[in-house]
Formats: sequence, C-alpha cells, structure tokens
Amino acid sequence: MNVENTQSQMRKGILEYCILSILDKKEAYPSEILERLDLAQLKVVEGTIYPLLTRLKNMKLLDYRWAESTSGPPRKYYTITKEGKAFLSELERTWTELQLAVSHITTL
Repeated sequence: MNVENTQSQMRKGILEYCILSILDKKEAYPSEILERLDLAQLKVVEGTIYPLLTRLKNMKLLDYRWAESTSGPPRKYYTITKEGKAFLSELERTWTELQLAVSHITTL
C-alpha cells in the first residue's frame, strides 16, 4: 500500500478549509497563500492551488482584485466573500466534529 497517496488525499481534503481560513484573516495573492501553507508544513504546489482558487471563485466563495507590484507584473489578491464566510463556518463545524470523532476512535 502507498502511504504517500493516502497522505496526499488527506491534505487535498482539507485544502479548501485551509485556504478559506487564510483568506478570512486577510486578502492574499497565491504566493502568499502557498507560503502560509508551507509554514504550516502543508506542502502544496502551484499547480494545485490555482485551479482550486478558480473553482472557489466560480462558486462565489472568493473574489479578487488586481494590484500593481513593485517587483513584477500585477498581482491577483483574493478575498473571501460573504458566501465564503458562511461556507467556512460550516467547514469549521465539520472539522470540529471530525476531530472529535477521530480522537474518540483513536484513543479507545
């Protein structure tokens, strides 16, 4: 059995929650989001995050604005929408329930 595949699937399963949580604190552009995920030891590659940000925007959970950059081309800064905050609240509730359930099972 390939444990790396299972670990990857577990990370992907919580990535939306993590991205929305990051953007709930302040707007950010994709490189900043990747840095925050990396600091938390959640390794994500650019090829994963861009389609996810687009999907969350298409779901109206995120919005964005363009801003000039002093070190290159303009940057796309993402923000969480009102719908995104409501969705995040549901994910937080689900995460708490899952943590409690898994903790209960693994400590029996």
